[in-house]
Amino acid sequence: MLPKTAEYALRAAVWLGKNDQVSQSADKLAEVTKVPRRYLHKVLQDLVQAGLVRSQPGPGGGYSLAKSPAVITILDVVNAVSPLERIHHCPLGLPSHTSLCPLHKELDAVYESMEKALGRVTITALLESTSNIVPLCDLTSSDQK
Repeated sequence: MLPKTAEYALRAAVWLGKNDQVSQSADKLAEVTKVPRRYLHKVLQDLVQAGLVRSQPGPGGGYSLAKSPAVITILDVVNAVSPLERIHHCPLGLPSHTSLCPLHKELDAVYESMEKALGRVTITALLESTSNIVPLCDLTSSDQK
């Protein structure tokens, strides 16, 4: 249901949240999140521009969260790379439709519910889950810290 770009961004945000105190290289992020390196670069740029991630150039640099993972929601990450679009007026541009038709009204209600649900879950909440599976990341014993 979410675009691949949003999932890639969530993978990166979760990994950065897990390793909150350490900058991660783009190569390391690409490896652990299974996101193609070139695509990841674009995703990280969008997250930096949205103020969710900071980029530190040079040796020892890399990427880290710009805010606490406790305040970054799934919705924040999704909207940074592929914003959810609500339906505010007739998508067909029909001049006689001054309000949404029943179909588009119901579809917008679904988008609204999705926004609310994604806005309730923080990166920290994902990381503190009781599941033994780390969300969206593939870990080997050498990756775990």
